[in-house]
Amino acid sequence: MKTYNVLFLCTHNSARSILGEALASTDPSGKFIGFSAGSTPGGKVNPFAAELALEMNYPADKLRSKSWDEFAGPDAPAMDFIITVCDNAAGEVCPVWPGKPVTAHWGFPDPSQVPGDDNAKRRAFREVMVGLKRRIELLAALPLDRLDALSQQAELRKLSGSAS
Repeated sequence: MKTYNVLFLCTHNSARSILGEALASTDPSGKFIGFSAGSTPGGKVNPFAAELALEMNYPADKLRSKSWDEFAGPDAPAMDFIITVCDNAAGEVCPVWPGKPVTAHWGFPDPSQVPGDDNAKRRAFREVMVGLKRRIELLAALPLDRLDALSQQAELRKLSGSAS
């Protein structure tokens, strides 16, 4: 079975994109290897995102905030899919990705900006996680190996409006 490299992008690479990376990598289908990056990485992973990633049994040593430049060079893993998860990253001029990966925007509100106590913040992070998980499950259910790039693009973009 082919595995697909999926890069989740957000501005600071501290919350939503980290959750995407962990969810894709731990998806039971085994179809994906998740990566994440940011245009201006914040340098650390949000503790609520880290908590959820660890609950998924995602390795703690992989939880780090990184620049998208790391994935644009010739030695970077070739990406099959690139998904922006915050509106800022969707509007930025991205690097030219080697191999012409399929792209889409799956926007989610920034859970780190939710006011309130830790319980309110945890709920916001969990909501984003559930929404991302649902879209990744739907992506995994597609016959990706039988779809051409244009069809993959259309399906990936359809998922941007999926109920979360």
